[in-house]
Amino acid sequence: MTVITVDAVLFDNDGTLIDSTPGVYAAWGTFGKEYGFDGEVAAHETHGRRLIDSLHEWCHLEGQKLEDEVRRFEQEVIDVGPIILPGVKELLDSIKAEESEERPGWTICTSATRWYAPAALAKAGVPLPMHLVTSDDVAKGKPFPDPYLAGAMKCNVKPENCLVVEDAPSGIKSGKAAGSKTLAVCTSHTREAIAAFEPDYLVEDLSRVKARWVGKQIELTLDES
Repeated sequence: MTVITVDAVLFDNDGTLIDSTPGVYAAWGTFGKEYGFDGEVAAHETHGRRLIDSLHEWCHLEGQKLEDEVRRFEQEVIDVGPIILPGVKELLDSIKAEESEERPGWTICTSATRWYAPAALAKAGVPLPMHLVTSDDVAKGKPFPDPYLAGAMKCNVKPENCLVVEDAPSGIKSGKAAGSKTLAVCTSHTREAIAAFEPDYLVEDLSRVKARWVGKQIELTLDES
């Protein structure tokens, strides 16, 4: 077991807290047929990035049309229905037990929009943090550090005292760029594939992570086996 102590835990959303894979692949399939590209390839290559950046790149969209297509894509993902991943409810319950406005202890830093993220979390049964960070809140998305720098600020702590929890290479890069420690979960990539990006810690999923408050900090026990 590995035991670490941090001021806050900054979670990715899709692939880390919830599984929206069927909906994401369905939506990319729809857009691939309409815009003339392989939707499965696009789904794989864009995982963890902001949807607005991905649709701009793959569909060559801009302006209002781009915004409208982002909403249509996200609606299809919601319609298919994301589900909560193993261990998430128990871990968040442990952290939320002693959260406060001064020291929330956690937030979610997602590449999704402010419209999609709350809807997806609600459908999967995941509670909202006090201060959510979405793609609408940052100038640059993952792999740039902006999302996790914003998350640390919303938790009133320094990024170097945070643990970033991610399933995607772009998110691990973002967390590292922010100066945070990184924990990877093997929910969307094999252990070997995600380990290649050198996260500080690696677990199968969040059922392997336990949390408790010690004073104003969070002690995390990680089963990395």
